Amino acid sequence: MKDLPPLACCSPLAREPLDDQRSAELSRVFKALGDPVRLRILSIVAAHENGEACVCDLTAAFTLSQPTISHHLKVLKEVGLLTSERRASWVYYRLVPQTLIDLSGLLAAPEQVNR
Repeated sequence: MKDLPPLACCSPLAREPLDDQRSAELSRVFKALGDPVRLRILSIVAAHENGEACVCDLTAAFTLSQPTISHHLKVLKEVGLLTSERRASWVYYRLVPQTLIDLSGLLAAPEQVNR
């Protein structure tokens, strides 16, 4: 068996611990992302041209009712993952970059954070 390099067992995984308020906020975001439909909605918006998707594009991607999709979109907006803009009779959804930056900063390995 080959010798493995020593593990950096004592390296911190975060720059600083989360306070109560921030951990509560982020747990709401992770809870929202824990639903497969909401995670898929987020990925559809992210992959869509210009980084935005019309609600009609989202409802067409699922076999769920429009009110159910609207509920999921509402949850994603409430936790700050999506923003919306009404244009005529359609609503367009975009990702909120800062929320994604916050999540990726929390989840990044220390060597990625310090780059």
